[in-house]
Amino acid sequence: MDVHNVELTISAVRPDQYPKDGLPEITLTGRSNVGKSSLINTLINRKKLAHTSSQPGKTQTLNFYRIEDTVYFVDVPGYGYAKVSQKSREKWAEMIETYFAQREETCGVVSLVDARHAPTKLDQQMINFIHYYELPLLVVGTKIDKVPKSKWNKAESQIRKGLHLSGDDQLQLFSSQTRYGKEEVWDWIEKHTM
Repeated sequence: MDVHNVELTISAVRPDQYPKDGLPEITLTGRSNVGKSSLINTLINRKKLAHTSSQPGKTQTLNFYRIEDTVYFVDVPGYGYAKVSQKSREKWAEMIETYFAQREETCGVVSLVDARHAPTKLDQQMINFIHYYELPLLVVGTKIDKVPKSKWNKAESQIRKGLHLSGDDQLQLFSSQTRYGKEEVWDWIEKHTM
């Protein structure tokens, strides 16, 4: 998709704050510092609309980005950042669960994992959670430019096995540096929202 028109519509914490225009939504999840903001910025051809932060755990709200008046990207707070208090984590989990359980506009989830490492327990929990809600899933293995090309198959296999991906789940390696995988991610998004 050629993106010219993007706006951060709202940063929401409760259902009554979610957009009410009925556009389809693609939710983006992943650990803190996995490259979610970089993926969003690459997809929408912007340098800094989604804030990349050197301080993990900074996003504490659901950020709704309206893209070309046709779809929302819903940026979910990153998980797994140790310095976030237990109370904040519980609040976060409740906010995410409410969103997934109640939001009919959700057409699919793009869940990011770091392609350089085996998926973590928290990555596995997030995928189980998405499977529980029976949502279409695209797993994006980020930072693939930092993995030698000869080890890409191994990285893919490690992600598939580590997350117990089902036959319907899709996996795409991605780099915000080289833009590798950008078109494939967009193809998946368009297939599930258009």
